[in-house]
Amino acid sequence: MVKIVVFDYGFGNVRSMVRALANLGVDVTLTSDYRQSLEADGLVVPGVGAFGACMEGLRHVSGDRVIYDRVRSDRPVLGVCVGQQVMFELGLEHGENARGLGLIGGTVGPLDAPVVPHMGWDTVQAPADSVLLKGVEDERFYFVHSYAAMDARPADLSREQIDFGDAEQRVTWCEYGNSRFVAAYERGPVYASQFHPEKSAEAGAQLLRNWIAAL
Repeated sequence: MVKIVVFDYGFGNVRSMVRALANLGVDVTLTSDYRQSLEADGLVVPGVGAFGACMEGLRHVSGDRVIYDRVRSDRPVLGVCVGQQVMFELGLEHGENARGLGLIGGTVGPLDAPVVPHMGWDTVQAPADSVLLKGVEDERFYFVHSYAAMDARPADLSREQIDFGDAEQRVTWCEYGNSRFVAAYERGPVYASQFHPEKSAEAGAQLLRNWIAAL
């Protein structure tokens, strides 16, 4: 049976994610234990709240080390909501410049829209070869956020001794107000979504199935 760890570091809708994965028939554990998190077939990193606070929470329980070690060993990680945002290099929130994990090149900033947060169901624009969005490219997904990354580029991770080789990045986009932002990201073992698959009904369940099938 596929073993998934939902990383528990005090930020995120962990219970709903655990339920969503359990409903798909996988062995899911909620923990911040390093060994369990490293050895699981897949690691989900949820996140709710401010970018900087989430990064502090991750570092407090060595979540950054777990994620780097998994990626270095080509073991898949899925970041969700702020769990996607912290994969980027920098977060600009509440006047702070908070350093992220840097697995994705780019900066997370405020949405430019008449109404924030961006809350509710929205469509996305996925690349033809997306693993996560296969079969649900035209579906709607559930968003709740005021910040997002407006760009994504391959990051230089040589200092972490991480090499993605020739793995290409696949970026899924969403438009809200005047912003075109990263709705999902895929490169090598790094997967992420700004929206909440665990709250996105059958479309979200299929996305999670697609990720599990790729483990």
